[in-house]
Amino acid sequence: MDINLSIALILAALAAGVVLVLFIQRGRRKDGGDLAALTGRLAQMAESQAATQAQLAERLHAQERAVAKALEERLNDFSKRIGDRLQESSTQSQTALGDLRERLAVIDKAQTNITELSNQVVGLQDILGNKQARGAFGEIQLRDIVEMSLPPSAYAFQAPLGDGKRVDCLLHLPNPPGSIAIDSKFPLESYHALREAKDEAAQTLARRGFTLSVRKHVQDIAAKYIVPGETAESALMFLPSEAVYAELHANFRDVVEESYRARVWIVSPTTLMATLNTVRAILKDVRMREQAGVIQAEVQTLLRDIERLDQRVGKLQAHFQQANEDVRQIRISTDKVTKRGERITELQLEDGDGETAIEAEDIAPPLIARIGDS
Repeated sequence: MDINLSIALILAALAAGVVLVLFIQRGRRKDGGDLAALTGRLAQMAESQAATQAQLAERLHAQERAVAKALEERLNDFSKRIGDRLQESSTQSQTALGDLRERLAVIDKAQTNITELSNQVVGLQDILGNKQARGAFGEIQLRDIVEMSLPPSAYAFQAPLGDGKRVDCLLHLPNPPGSIAIDSKFPLESYHALREAKDEAAQTLARRGFTLSVRKHVQDIAAKYIVPGETAESALMFLPSEAVYAELHANFRDVVEESYRARVWIVSPTTLMATLNTVRAILKDVRMREQAGVIQAEVQTLLRDIERLDQRVGKLQAHFQQANEDVRQIRISTDKVTKRGERITELQLEDGDGETAIEAEDIAPPLIARIGDS
């Protein structure tokens, strides 16, 4: 604001000077005396203008210095703010980069796990794609569940039956119901065909194939592994897939009811584990019943021992009572002897001359002996 005012004053002074010069040029023709006066006034105005210009120049320099100082301070403050912001941004960037590295490490590890899982899934698909490998997979899963749920004496794997056939697992249960056979079946192809069917015709064909596959497995188990007189009147068909088991019980109730009529119970890994827990409780109850006779015999023997101990305690008590009675009689006799001895010691036998005829000590022992004999 001061700089603009100073510039305006300078311009006004210059304009006034120009006006005066023009006025002087016009007045030269009129009067020479007036010219001298005007010249003096112009000289004064020039000096005043020079002083004013000097003051303005000084003020301008002062204002320039103040403006330069203010600009320098603001530049320093701005530089400081920029530096702080840059430092803060650098710190945040480093932190973000650290977090990013950690997340990338987690992602790399997850990617590695996903790759391994993919390889395992591919391997599992290869296993399940082969019918023999798929059967081995079901048998291994069956073995793991049985070994985890029952003691070794309660089952046998690949157990032979009387007709020369071998069952995947045979549970040893007492009669009734008897030994129960478990056979593993896995109708995977028909299940995949059912899940991949797109239209109604394909679904109808896949449902028929799945029904025939499961029905055939049920009939084979009923014919091979239910042996009268050797096994129980029922058997278990193990499906090593919860999805196949759920599909069967959700949409194929007629097949499930047919398996009930054939006395073949279809189980999944979860239901098989629950069944084996029930079997374990039954085996425990059977063992307790078998041991009940032994326990009763031991209790009877223990009662006889207690009776003999009571008799011996009674005899010992009789001996103690007799001993107490003997001690009591001895105390009575000793009291009597003590009292008689005291009376004897109090006796003083004298003759007519005042001489002692018999001393108490002389007669006390024979008297005590006689009292003891009496």
